[in-house]
Amino acid sequence: MTVLGIAQAVPPLAARATAIGGSPVREILAVTARPEVINFAGGLPAPELFDAEGIAAAFRDVFAEAPQRALQYSTTEGEPALRAALAERTSARGLPTDADDILVTTGSQQALSLLATALVEPGDTVLVESPCYLAALQAFAFAGARVVAVPGDEDGIDPDALDELVTRERPKLLYTVPTFQNPTGRTMTDERRAAVASVAARCGLWIVEDDPYGELRFEGKRVPWIASYDGAGDRTVLLGSFSKVMAPGLRLGWLRAPAAVRRACAVAKQAADLHTPTVNQLAAARYLADRDLDAHVARVAGVYRERRDAMLAGMADALPAGSTWTRPEGGMFLWARLPESYDTTALLRGVVERGVAYVPGAPFYAGEPDPATLRLCFVTQTPDEIAEGLRRLAKGLR
Repeated sequence: MTVLGIAQAVPPLAARATAIGGSPVREILAVTARPEVINFAGGLPAPELFDAEGIAAAFRDVFAEAPQRALQYSTTEGEPALRAALAERTSARGLPTDADDILVTTGSQQALSLLATALVEPGDTVLVESPCYLAALQAFAFAGARVVAVPGDEDGIDPDALDELVTRERPKLLYTVPTFQNPTGRTMTDERRAAVASVAARCGLWIVEDDPYGELRFEGKRVPWIASYDGAGDRTVLLGSFSKVMAPGLRLGWLRAPAAVRRACAVAKQAADLHTPTVNQLAAARYLADRDLDAHVARVAGVYRERRDAMLAGMADALPAGSTWTRPEGGMFLWARLPESYDTTALLRGVVERGVAYVPGAPFYAGEPDPATLRLCFVTQTPDEIAEGLRRLAKGLR
């Protein structure tokens, strides 16, 4: 419509669309897409380790046997065969689960968005780890949450600090990646998990337990999910994903949740995408039936361990004197802290000019950031490429 022949401006974007920035990781990946750059910035699994032949065979079998079903709409909750297989895998790992407990999502990132929609009102407080998975901060910010960081250390969240914050802030939920956390690679201890479950039960708190990396263990003993601890069963939503163990391009994740939350997430999913692609779900279910996913994951983890060891071997020479770094027992990431005088955001441009990239640590903090921190992904490059990347990093930091 025009007034006196003058076109009127369109209405503005929603405030949240302009107030919340994009992902620094995605922006760095765009800048460092040149093939000569050794990229420690991404969270990408090694593509040469995908079981492309096995996945292709699963798709071929699905199209040979049930093409019309594969190409048709499906239920919002997910294909029954896949939900049953996921429930069986979860139960085998110590958490009794029925197919009806599972909602299939389009990647576990969608599960986070659905939970933010289902649980969080604008102005609600959400507790997160410090530092925290970056895209979780985005999801909760879009929901209008007030995000508060819980202090922690190499063993995970500090239970006393959590207790104090829950009492003072009255949060709606706690979000945690307790195993091989993104970005630090740390794993919450058994004692800390029990304490977190106790606080949630005593104070009235939802726990969102995100576990995309837990199967990628190289050493040490598996720690049970928080959802399996006393007091946590009726208030914990467990998220899982095939992105790191099968292939991220399938965009297959899931959540295991108490009935009321699961139903609310299903309604939110109907509004978002109706359902996750049918053919991908059927192919994943066929893959689980015909192939040994655990054996495949063990092979991948063996390669990742060699790459982690290669990165750890070069850290002392790559980083300035006085730096510290984590030694993850699995997963994909290593977290480093340089001396106080360093600002990894300011240094990144010069480092990229040397042909290597990392993610500055500052964006991962909900509270006061630590500018001297950075995240390195060790799984996408070979040991030789890692060694060369660390040599370039040393030059860039100098």
